[in-house]
Amino acid sequence: MVLEKKEVQQILDDALNEGRSVLYEGKVASYIPELAKANSGNLGVCIMKKDGSVYSAGDDNIPFTIQSISKTFGLILALQTAGYDKVFSKIGMEPTGDRFDSILQLELKDWRPFNPMINAGAIVTTSCIETPDPFGSFLELVRKLCDNPKIRLNECVYQSEKKTGTRNRSIAFLLKSDHVLDGEPEEVLDVYFRMCSVMVTARDLAHYGMILSNHGVDPKTGEQLVDSKIIRIVTTLMMLCGMYDESGEYAVKVGLPSKSGVGGGICAVARQGVGIGTFGPMLNKKGNSVGGMKILQVLSDRLGLHVFDSKAF
Repeated sequence: MVLEKKEVQQILDDALNEGRSVLYEGKVASYIPELAKANSGNLGVCIMKKDGSVYSAGDDNIPFTIQSISKTFGLILALQTAGYDKVFSKIGMEPTGDRFDSILQLELKDWRPFNPMINAGAIVTTSCIETPDPFGSFLELVRKLCDNPKIRLNECVYQSEKKTGTRNRSIAFLLKSDHVLDGEPEEVLDVYFRMCSVMVTARDLAHYGMILSNHGVDPKTGEQLVDSKIIRIVTTLMMLCGMYDESGEYAVKVGLPSKSGVGGGICAVARQGVGIGTFGPMLNKKGNSVGGMKILQVLSDRLGLHVFDSKAF
């Protein structure tokens, strides 16, 4: 049964309220000092459909840093410029039960990072980008896929990331010593820190999710923005690994390819050209937005969005 717009909006409003009810369970990220300044009460959501329909509630237009959601854009760019064989000769495709910034498996099991959605994998992905200006190319891609030419770098967050990124430095130098990382660690990390420090909104992420759901095609122009084979790779890895070491539980409860970031954002990809973006900086111990996950669980249940559901709205 196709829902009327007012019914979808009511469900979205209900989801926002349920998300607000669990904010007390989270904490704002503090390991990057600039992120600790976030407003703990912010929470917003936006849904975009390829037919042009837009639904929103709460703080969907408040900018925040993209953080680990940048890993999906970085992977797209690396696959576009370096190709599948090079990227996945250096990075695996398997989920990991460890923290997103863990180095344990690099020493114990394999010299390659498990997947591109953890820090070690994303740092290697960044080193694979083959353009004269990797960050410039990245920013151009983000602006294009989010349909927002005003997206920019947050210089303060970038400097904060750079100053406090000692763990990422240890990962990069370990990868360099094992001949996995191309380029100089500090140069690669500078691009990586910049990528994580780009400002987006929940509305931007909803548009990005809609493009991913529509197989890389911009429905307004018909232009193929990203090859559909690359989209399939990226969304598959989002499903398997996109929510840190909570990806399995999230897949059961929500069932949408998604990527979260410690800035509080989540980008989710539903079927049939539907994208969802959420923002809420209160995080659980895994680094995922407690309000955003609750919103997505409610939407998945009430709109039938789980990949193994058969409903459509």
